[in-house]
Amino acid sequence: MHKANLINSGILPLVFMNPDDYDTIDQGDELILADIRAAIEEKDTAVVRNITKGLEYTVGTDFSARQRAILLAGGCLNYIAQQK
Repeated sequence: MHKANLINSGILPLVFMNPDDYDTIDQGDELILADIRAAIEEKDTAVVRNITKGLEYTVGTDFSARQRAILLAGGCLNYIAQQK
């Protein structure tokens, strides 16, 4: 339910592949999602770079084809508008 709500709002519900990575991120850390569009379109994982600490995290992007299309459109409302 939460995952669907995030996707419908155009928000990426990413999951750390290594749950321990979560504890290495602090408030104020600068994070970058490089090539996220390609990851959504083609892959089941993406890389988050923590510029502040020089770390990288692998996150899951396990989406169905429809969920991918909704995210790439920027959310469900945009997706529906594009279908007309």
